[in-house]
Amino acid sequence: MDLRNIILEERINLNLKAKTKQEAIDELTDLLVKTGSITDKEGFIKDVYAREEIGETGMGGYIAIPHGKSKHVAKTALAIGRTSEEIQWESLDGKGVKLIILFAVPEEDKTSVHIKLLAQVASTLGDEEKCEKLLSVESTEDILEIMTKHE
Repeated sequence: MDLRNIILEERINLNLKAKTKQEAIDELTDLLVKTGSITDKEGFIKDVYAREEIGETGMGGYIAIPHGKSKHVAKTALAIGRTSEEIQWESLDGKGVKLIILFAVPEEDKTSVHIKLLAQVASTLGDEEKCEKLLSVESTEDILEIMTKHE
């Protein structure tokens, strides 16, 4: 699986207006709907919140990776958004988040594809320097390059 096929520039918004977790998930889901990845916005969001109830998705360092494994996903996709201000989110370090990476995975891909995708994203997010860049770069092209370039 190549992340370049999963993360598209049109699914990256570095100027989210969201002031809450709900608003952030809603804005990012809109990006997924616009690009044809989601067939039912409300159904998908409901599945994202069902996952949120299982455990926190804030990984610390101002980054969260909520995910929705859902029958309302037409094709596997990621949406990435960043807020200018920290928003409240359940996270491992107890801090809020500014960068949100929303996974959308269809039911048929919920095991192997989802795990491979998560591993690739985790590889990037395991690099502190890359995380700092994700929180500060100015262009969607830079985000795309950071997320898809692996040594």
